[in-house]
Amino acid sequence: MIKSDQRPLYLQVIDKIKQDIDKGIYETGERLPSEFQLSKQLGVSRATLREALRMLEDESVIVRRHGVGTFINTKPLFSSGIEELFSVTDMIKRGKKIPGANFLSSTIEQPSEDDCRRFQDEDLTEMIVIERVRTADDEPVVYCLDKIPKKHLPDYVSHQQQSIFEQLEKSGTSISYAMTQIEPIGYHERVSEILECEPETALLVLKQMHYDDKERPVLYSINYFRADKFKFHVLRKRVY
Repeated sequence: MIKSDQRPLYLQVIDKIKQDIDKGIYETGERLPSEFQLSKQLGVSRATLREALRMLEDESVIVRRHGVGTFINTKPLFSSGIEELFSVTDMIKRGKKIPGANFLSSTIEQPSEDDCRRFQDEDLTEMIVIERVRTADDEPVVYCLDKIPKKHLPDYVSHQQQSIFEQLEKSGTSISYAMTQIEPIGYHERVSEILECEPETALLVLKQMHYDDKERPVLYSINYFRADKFKFHVLRKRVY
């Protein structure tokens, strides 16, 4: 039952539900009681409860499944500053999980016009194209599509190592920075199935061109992260 204070009731409901989650009264993945039951338990109107639930959904604390109910959302296992450049392998290790990789394909292809433009090389002849699913403790969490001019990895063997960053470094190419484009998307017909996502699980797509210490583009990657497993943040400073 809500103990009234000076704040709007819906804010008190939000705090109460969060406290109940922290105390383990509601666990990750558990379905909340119906709106009728929950409003009665908390002693608030259903309109107040709906406003609180709407805001909790905006914060990704809960997730609503149409026709099924409202559930406590999974907390992200991995969090990283988007301004920090880590390989997926390192991100998973930092989350205290064991990284793994399932190779879907690894091919040598002729570059497209877009590839030549991206890598600023009209004489590009061969591209290594790698399609993988990255796992954390054997659970699929990231779908990766990587493109590398073969000259940067002349001795590439797909199953030798998990981290392409490490393989590039062993071949004499060090990644210095990346230009990143971020796109949130909903259900993806192919990738969501590969990552074993529920229909309501969103994906975060990072499209990145990586550059070496000589400002050369050396690796283009498209990574689909499960949004319920990964959280990215950025430090923004005010410009005067």
